[in-house]
Amino acid sequence: MSTLGIIHTALSVLPILFGLWAFLRDGRIDPGTRVGGLYLLTMVASIVTSFGLSRAGGFNPGHALGILALVLMGLAVLAPRLGWLGNGAPYVQTLAMSASFLVLLIPGIVETLTRLPVGQPLATGPESPAIQGTLGVLLVLFLVGTAFQVVRLRTGAPRTTAVLAREP
Repeated sequence: MSTLGIIHTALSVLPILFGLWAFLRDGRIDPGTRVGGLYLLTMVASIVTSFGLSRAGGFNPGHALGILALVLMGLAVLAPRLGWLGNGAPYVQTLAMSASFLVLLIPGIVETLTRLPVGQPLATGPESPAIQGTLGVLLVLFLVGTAFQVVRLRTGAPRTTAVLAREP
């Protein structure tokens, strides 16, 4: 693995941790909170470093997913300022941030399963059953999670959960 690959891998773990922390604490990734801001910052760093990587050389699907994640995060940050969204702004923001998290996990799953365990990876490529099954489970979790988030927004449930305490 190259030095950039090692740096990218280390950076890519951080938005996963911050995203999970936000989900557990707030039930969503809120870009207006400290943990949401850290998610955005580390996600951008992860994406930027990914642009220097490519097994096949040149632009690849991972790069496209990185651009999609940047667009989703930009939409999430802008949503409250887009007056034409009206009462839909919190929904757009929440779903866009969740979708960016999903997009982050796709190349991570593919890369992990095609590299580990070393010498006997679980998958040979994106079409492998191990990857397809894992991505299917991830999609189901995303759909359940976004449904949960929409219900919480609709019912006006408190932003914090009892799982983790909020920062001061």
